[in-house]
Amino acid sequence: MSLLTAQGLQKSFRGLRAVHEASFELPEGTINALIGPNGAGKTTIFNMIAGVYPPDAGKIHFAGRRIEGLRPDQVCAAGIGRTFQIVKPFAGLSVLDNVVVGALQRSPTVAHARAHARHVVERLGLGAKRDLLASSLTLPDRKRLEVARALATRPRLLLLDEVMAGLRPTECDQLIDVFRDMNRQDGLSILLIEHVMRAVMALAQTIVVLHHGEVIARGAPAEVVRNPTVLECYLGEETEV
Repeated sequence: MSLLTAQGLQKSFRGLRAVHEASFELPEGTINALIGPNGAGKTTIFNMIAGVYPPDAGKIHFAGRRIEGLRPDQVCAAGIGRTFQIVKPFAGLSVLDNVVVGALQRSPTVAHARAHARHVVERLGLGAKRDLLASSLTLPDRKRLEVARALATRPRLLLLDEVMAGLRPTECDQLIDVFRDMNRQDGLSILLIEHVMRAVMALAQTIVVLHHGEVIARGAPAEVVRNPTVLECYLGEETEV
């Protein structure tokens, strides 16, 4: 059963076509990757799913419901959490309080939100730093905090926008293990944008490849990495592995 279905998505900005007739499906309980060169339209698709702006054309169904054109808070309430490529935590708040903000989305009381936030912080390996100001964190820890804030909203689908960028291989592997665990134990569905191919190959069951806003390939990782068009347009470039 498809949890998310995108049909014929289109988006242009002042005449510049960012996404054109993009269609794909995400089965529930799976991890999927959206890859392609810089400027291919990946984050634009994320922003349409997350409600940052509506598509010019096309439909987005989530859990059987049309969501294109909903506000970001309505999309979040429907069960979609997302991270941002440029992480911007609330610098003056503690790590835990940053996550509490996300947890308040579905918690009946602040105490309930704080208890859930503690659980999420521990799961992301930030328990020892929960009382530190977010501004004091290293880049790897800020990436983890970004994921924790999204997870605290209890999503059915998590959108990850280049959370591995700038991390060392060992740090990437630690996050890969976290996402695998959440997918296997909790049934969390994940759609990730990522240039770090070691993460894509380790996590994704299905890959969708974008180029100039169009889907040029989709399928299992082993199929996609052998696709001549993908090799020419993307994987032939200098890509972090």
